Amino acid sequence: MGLVDSPNDRRSSRKGNRQSKRLGFHIDMTPMVDVAFLLLTFFMLTTTFGKPNTMEVNIPPESGEVKIAENNVMTFRIVEDGYAYWSIGDQTPTRISLYDEGRERGAMSLGKELRLMLRQQTALNAKLVIIVKISDRAKYKYLVDLIDEFNLLQIDRFRSLIVNR
Repeated sequence: MGLVDSPNDRRSSRKGNRQSKRLGFHIDMTPMVDVAFLLLTFFMLTTTFGKPNTMEVNIPPESGEVKIAENNVMTFRIVEDGYAYWSIGDQTPTRISLYDEGRERGAMSLGKELRLMLRQQTALNAKLVIIVKISDRAKYKYLVDLIDEFNLLQIDRFRSLIVNR
């Protein structure tokens, strides 16, 4: 247990001169330090460390060009207002909302319409390569959410570019 030392000597006080008594004491801190180190050791040994979330990125080879047919390329353009335009080959771009109506703020996943379109297009063409062009004024969150959606749908053939206006 803790140890408290205090002096036992009492000084006599004179009649006209009253002095206040000062008691000096010493607290033994050893038990508290022992408990602190036991708690520290316990929490260090029982903590599970989180694994970092990483995404595997496959980069095409540096030497030579990879030739892809125009009808196997989907161009996906993300603009700053929360919408995107997609087209395959030289078709006219179609506007699509990235998120469901009223869900952009705090939404964790993309809209149902966009997800359905991605599923349909990748099911129709197994060689489809998606090129994502994002405006420099668009939120970075749009690109991250889109890449997360690609991973959920197991789409691994895409490339992203930042387009300056």
